[in-house]
Amino acid sequence: MLIEIFAVVMGILMSLGYYPQAYKIFKTKSADDISIPSFIIFSLGTLAWFIYGIYLNNFTIMISFILGVVGSWSVLILAILHKSR
Repeated sequence: MLIEIFAVVMGILMSLGYYPQAYKIFKTKSADDISIPSFIIFSLGTLAWFIYGIYLNNFTIMISFILGVVGSWSVLILAILHKSR
């Protein structure tokens, strides 16, 4: 049980790492320093893990990755919208 609590806390903390980047892009309206291919990989990876958590009916995986899905996809979408041409 303790390891599951630790996994959820660490998953949430890791997933929160996307939000400062999304906020920066939103505020500055610039994504020139963002690697779109990297965020495509991050976004697909977080989505795959979330779907896997649903498949396993594993609350630990689902709760850890739902924040990552929202955060990584937010960065990706904002980066695409605000990338200089």
